[in-house]
Amino acid sequence: MAIRLSLLTLLCLLSFTLVTQAQTAPNKKSPAKAGKNVRTKTDPLKAEAEAAVIAQQHIVAITLLRTLAEDAHSFRDLKLRARVQARAADALWESDVEKARTLFRSAWEDAGTADAESRRSQREEQRRLRASREPVVMRGRPDLRNEVLRLVAKRDPQLAETFLKALEEAVEQETKEAAFDLERGGGSAEPAAAKRIQLARRLLEDGDIEAALKFAAPVLVKVNRDSINFLSALREKNSKVADELFVSLLSRVARDPESDANTISGLASYAFTPFAYITFSPDGDANQMQERRETRRPELPPSVRSAFFGVAAQVLLRPSPPPDQDRTSAGRTGKFMVMRRLLPLFEEFEPEMAATLRAQIAALTADVPPGLRGNENRAITRGIADEPDNSGESMQQRLDRAQTADERDFIYAEYATALAGKGEARARDLVDKIEDSETRKSVRGYTDFQLAERAVQNKDATEAARLVKIGELSGIQRVWIYTRIARLLMETDRLRAVEALEAAVTEARRLEGGNPERPKGLLAAASGMISGDRVRAWELISEAVKAANAAENYTGEDGSVVSRLQTRQMVLVNNAQSEDFNLSGAFRALARDDFQRAIDTAKGLTGEGPRSLAILAIARTALEKKPEAR
Repeated sequence: MAIRLSLLTLLCLLSFTLVTQAQTAPNKKSPAKAGKNVRTKTDPLKAEAEAAVIAQQHIVAITLLRTLAEDAHSFRDLKLRARVQARAADALWESDVEKARTLFRSAWEDAGTADAESRRSQREEQRRLRASREPVVMRGRPDLRNEVLRLVAKRDPQLAETFLKALEEAVEQETKEAAFDLERGGGSAEPAAAKRIQLARRLLEDGDIEAALKFAAPVLVKVNRDSINFLSALREKNSKVADELFVSLLSRVARDPESDANTISGLASYAFTPFAYITFSPDGDANQMQERRETRRPELPPSVRSAFFGVAAQVLLRPSPPPDQDRTSAGRTGKFMVMRRLLPLFEEFEPEMAATLRAQIAALTADVPPGLRGNENRAITRGIADEPDNSGESMQQRLDRAQTADERDFIYAEYATALAGKGEARARDLVDKIEDSETRKSVRGYTDFQLAERAVQNKDATEAARLVKIGELSGIQRVWIYTRIARLLMETDRLRAVEALEAAVTEARRLEGGNPERPKGLLAAASGMISGDRVRAWELISEAVKAANAAENYTGEDGSVVSRLQTRQMVLVNNAQSEDFNLSGAFRALARDDFQRAIDTAKGLTGEGPRSLAILAIARTALEKKPEAR
């Protein structure tokens, strides 16, 4: 309790300091009709006063961060302790490097302890499930150290490399202890390499290509989902560098006697189906890992594309070992499936090679089960040939073969969700044809949010408003759509934008008092209202703080709005992100509007996590301000 009071006391003292300065600052108001000479004389004074305010805010921000970092040492939640220290260090870096580096080291130690405790709890839960013969659900491995690494890497690459090597050693040991089974066939990278790639991906997302390449380079020597997806993401930032690394990887594959059909299928992901990574098992089953909902074929330089086909032909046309001696990840059947998948690409770009590939396919056909020789497995054509989602004939053919109502419902659900993802309104017509009422309701909710989300992406506020009125949507989904509509309209039709935000407030208030979604919705509405009606925005933020204090599990940084569809045959999850739904995003907007008032509001948050996020957001906003050059 003493720790909390010390922070709140500091906030009160800082508030008094800022109020005192505001009272002594020069009056910003100028005469209604001032001449040119008057403006010339007052402008420098105004700029000087504003620079003084910014300088004072910098001092306050640094003090807030240092005090918060000290208080974080006493947080019981190790994860929160590590995150707060790391984020405070990142914010302090430009003003106090040594203090920041010390905080990074402390955050790293706490993150390691937190990850170890998470692993221990996870293993105990798995043992309990096995003992009770319940299904064992494998959840994501703890990754708090990678969160810290992401911040360290941007500020101190040398320290990050030290941490990363320690992490790789720890992960290798953890893997041995857990008897972790590595995926074959070019699935995920080995655990230590995967950590390095994950860090590189995050740096790439932050726009730091140089740092991302530095950390990723040592592991971009093998074909797996992580390395190929990194190259695809890199290509969006710098196609030349990505293509050069891809060609280098092709050379390694050509020289490696262990390269097989799945290796080539993985390379094809970069060349033709970015972020859709497909491999096949020896029994013909497809392992489909799609990171994004939609992918477009990249425009590779002809030389790079030719290099791919050359290596692909070299590996795929290698003689297959006898069935009883085949130890490749794909086996004969998997190799057959890969070649069937890539054959249309050979025919399009390398027709001479295609003839040889067809002969090899024919030679393997006898070893492939009859049910796998056609195109029934959609993984064969996924991303390569036209998807059947727009073909009523293909859907009808499947419906004609369906034996039960459940099978027909699944077909309608599959096509409806695919069409909704593309923004096609006729998806709703297909949902109406689902016979089972519970399934129909679930699919309706999922597709309606997909359609509304696509309308927002297309900047069609009218269509989004129509869908939010007729759609089967949850309360927080309605809040998300209304706030997105407001953002689209704020510059051109402020009245309609404010009306949309008030509708979002109404939806947020309908959520139960202890529901963590309630403060998320109110925060989003308040953030949007700042530029439309600031008085109303501050009223809403006070209400949001009360809602946050009443929600027991509210963390303040789960800014996603989840849409989930689960039936007996399929599970689909879609996350719509918005910074406005995060407490940090809202307090950054508030701090830009009124720095002092934002600090006062942060004092009202009772939870350590939410209050820490608010303080970090306020401090960062102040430190980002720079006086205008005179």
